[in-house]
Amino acid sequence: MLTWLAARWIDILLVLAVLAAVTLAVMKILKDKKAGKSSCGCSCGGCPMAGKCKGAADAKPHK
Repeated sequence: MLTWLAARWIDILLVLAVLAAVTLAVMKILKDKKAGKSSCGCSCGGCPMAGKCKGAADAKPHK
């Protein structure tokens, strides 16, 4: 068992790093969603779905 772990420690480390990054990204998205922040980070005026989001009343098209 230790031989297998010693041979594959870098693979295990990389998988754990990717899992941690994905977990942090999902947590950030959920936190922003609860706070009412937009997922795209820009104004809704240029978005084709501007009439469907929470801030639709404030959306004005860009010129």
